[in-house]
Amino acid sequence: MKKQFLLLVWFISCSLWAQDKLSYQLFDQNGKKVSYGKLLKAAEKAQVVLFGEYHNNAICHWLELELTKDIAAKRNIVLGAEMLEADNQKQLDQYLKGEINQKQLDSMARLWPNHKTDYKPLVDFAKEQHLPFVATNIPRRYAAMVSKKGFEALEALTAEEKDWIAPLPIAYDATLPGYVEMMKMMGDHTSPNMPKAQAIKDATMAYFITKNLKPDTVFMHYNGTYHSNNFEGIYWYLKKANPELNIITISTVEQSDLKKILPENYTKADYILVIDEDVTKTY
Repeated sequence: MKKQFLLLVWFISCSLWAQDKLSYQLFDQNGKKVSYGKLLKAAEKAQVVLFGEYHNNAICHWLELELTKDIAAKRNIVLGAEMLEADNQKQLDQYLKGEINQKQLDSMARLWPNHKTDYKPLVDFAKEQHLPFVATNIPRRYAAMVSKKGFEALEALTAEEKDWIAPLPIAYDATLPGYVEMMKMMGDHTSPNMPKAQAIKDATMAYFITKNLKPDTVFMHYNGTYHSNNFEGIYWYLKKANPELNIITISTVEQSDLKKILPENYTKADYILVIDEDVTKTY
């Protein structure tokens, strides 16, 4: 009788689990499911958190905000993002201080088209809590110069313009798998300068993160997942500057099945955020 009762409980539990509609599941590097609480504890102990997102994924943007709020409740925190460029730091600071409003920021800074829905909540949280928010990315026009003419093109920038990029010369390893894969993906339409344009973004974001690190503070950075996948990109440049830096990386993938993660995604990051592929896109 007891055995039959236990089987009934197990059957009901499985049935209820099957009826749940989960939007995401977290995994570690071993492909093991982990809780949000475990991610939060690790993030709270880190010096830098690199949240690798899909730019149009609603769950990514929601979880970024929730994780930021939860870290900020216990630790000092600095925010930073790929989606804001270094030469717009002045305008961003003016907005954070209440010196200009959203409409003025829209006209004075180069905001992404999805800023209002996806990144404004993060900026506004920083504003409400009086937290620093760092525009970490290189101005896109300079990345375009590198894409066409290589790193050498940056030598022609003025002293002021060079303040908005990582210091020259730029360290670069063309054999890093991410840059090699980029060349393969582009096929006949690429040149050796294409991954260099990616690298100057990675290097600049890492530079501004490093520049704005503070004692006993977590730097929470939002970037496209490709910029930190496989412990490359921004991570590589951060570790080059400070090998002892405690960094937690989060990578995003989309799957139809949330019960297990594909083996090829195990080592993309410390934590892999697997999102149901049917989740609403923000654009």
